[in-house]
Amino acid sequence: MTREQEHVAARREAFAHLDRMRDHWWWRPGWRLGRSFYTFHVTFDGAPEVAELAGHYRAALDLPGLDPVPDEGLHLTMQGIGFTDEVTDADLAAIVEAARVRLACLAPFDVELGPVDADREAVMLQVAPWAPLDELRTAVREAIGSVWGDGRVPDRVGPWTPHVSVAYSGADAPAEPLRQRIAAAEPRTARTTIAAAQLINLNRDEQVYRWSTVAALPLGTSGE
Repeated sequence: MTREQEHVAARREAFAHLDRMRDHWWWRPGWRLGRSFYTFHVTFDGAPEVAELAGHYRAALDLPGLDPVPDEGLHLTMQGIGFTDEVTDADLAAIVEAARVRLACLAPFDVELGPVDADREAVMLQVAPWAPLDELRTAVREAIGSVWGDGRVPDRVGPWTPHVSVAYSGADAPAEPLRQRIAAAEPRTARTTIAAAQLINLNRDEQVYRWSTVAALPLGTSGE
């Protein structure tokens, strides 16, 4: 069993015994109304196959208290930098340039998305394989470390869980109705190409993730 399969099995087992969902939109440390965050994500603008897959599951999982992710909000969370009021323009520019150089040396790659599983706060598309995403995230973390030093790179160094959320729990609600909807949904997958990462300015004031793209960093351009 691959580590991707092991993680999915563990998450499904935990969700099978979950009593209640939790509101995803609670204010995590540092967040408050009006505050935004710089982060590296993979976004899916211009990837109709991802939007179509997400739309299938949005329709299948239409439940009160579940907030669907719109097409323009689909993303794969990768690596945070910091709150916009704590990162200087000079540091941000240096991080972007360091990441651009490193990502240019990585080749674009395909991943398979779907089907879905869930945890207490979200319904997410499975993602595989993880190895090229690990390499992409490592390159971004090294870029941040080259500017700030390794000790200031946010988030954990160890294993992470690539995923693409299609809905978030917007309330404290029973988990059983969602379990039933997921079990009844037709399983679907889609293959898409990751050819860039995006540095975005992310906000969550309206119980939905909205962002502006600060920089798009293409993969595989070093040989051009």
